[in-house]
Amino acid sequence: MQTLILSPRFTPDSIALWRSAIEMGWQVERLLSWRAPIHLRDHQIVLYGEPLFAAVVAETLDLAIFEPPFSWVANIPYEYRLREIQFTELGKARTLTERAFMKPADDKCFPAKVYESGQNLPSTDILVSTTPVLISEPVDWEMEFRCFVLNRQVKTLCVYARNGELAEGEEGDWPASHQEIDGALEFAGHVLADKRIELPPSVVVDIGVITNRGWAVVEANASWGSGIYGCDAAKVLEGLAGAVKRKEELSDGDKPWIIVRDASVA
Repeated sequence: MQTLILSPRFTPDSIALWRSAIEMGWQVERLLSWRAPIHLRDHQIVLYGEPLFAAVVAETLDLAIFEPPFSWVANIPYEYRLREIQFTELGKARTLTERAFMKPADDKCFPAKVYESGQNLPSTDILVSTTPVLISEPVDWEMEFRCFVLNRQVKTLCVYARNGELAEGEEGDWPASHQEIDGALEFAGHVLADKRIELPPSVVVDIGVITNRGWAVVEANASWGSGIYGCDAAKVLEGLAGAVKRKEELSDGDKPWIIVRDASVA
């Protein structure tokens, strides 16, 4: 039986996952701090929470958590991203003189938005110069879908943004037409079937429609730390189960999907 570990921070997403896990017969541990009880090492763990929380819990319980590398979206074939994307570091990004969309590749340490130049990014007095950054050509997204993926198959998806705004309806739903959902599933299927694109077993892949260009990949993120929006919580949990593994069970094929974070700063 799986044990879902949640951080002390209550969010609508963590509450939805907690409820679904109970309905599925899972055990749920809502931790009071970031330190997980050692006795949980014997459990079949599923994690959901913030990056540093997940890192601390994984370190305590001798677990590895999977996620795509920070440079992932910059390295997939152009036909799937439909815009120029560069992976770099803050020190180099600050030398950019052109207008571009810039975002931190790891944590939300500065706003993801269009900057007139790199000089508008936080200075290296505030953030270290090696902070990973993604720089991309500015585009307009007509709509964006979140896909929870397990073993290269979409478990659940939903629209989460339209024209840069959250797509949540007045009733708390996330409405999309059958045509839009079918289009998202078709494009996601093409991406996931392409063996040139490497992916961890469990991952979130965001896709959308760029104005005058068509369907493209937005980015990929760790499933264990991504918002679920209107996705089916039970299906999300199925995907999350593939995002964590005991360290002694790791294979050579698992190692590219492990990003080591400093859990001691928590």
